[in-house]
Amino acid sequence: VAFGEIGLGGELRSVSHAESRINEAEKLGFTDIILPLHNVQSIDAHKYKINIHPVRKVEEALRALFG
Repeated sequence: VAFGEIGLGGELRSVSHAESRINEAEKLGFTDIILPLHNVQSIDAHKYKINIHPVRKVEEALRALFG
């Protein structure tokens, strides 16, 4: 699963309620989540079982998805 706001330059901007979104993704059975780097800086990523992939740009998100 992925979330974030995409800017015109391809940057991923943070969104509100990141922890709620991560919790919900875990409840739904997702194993990986791609989210803006700025959101990860404000949460304790170690308390989640889901694999968190913080990214700055859409390019990085695509690399996280497809290698």
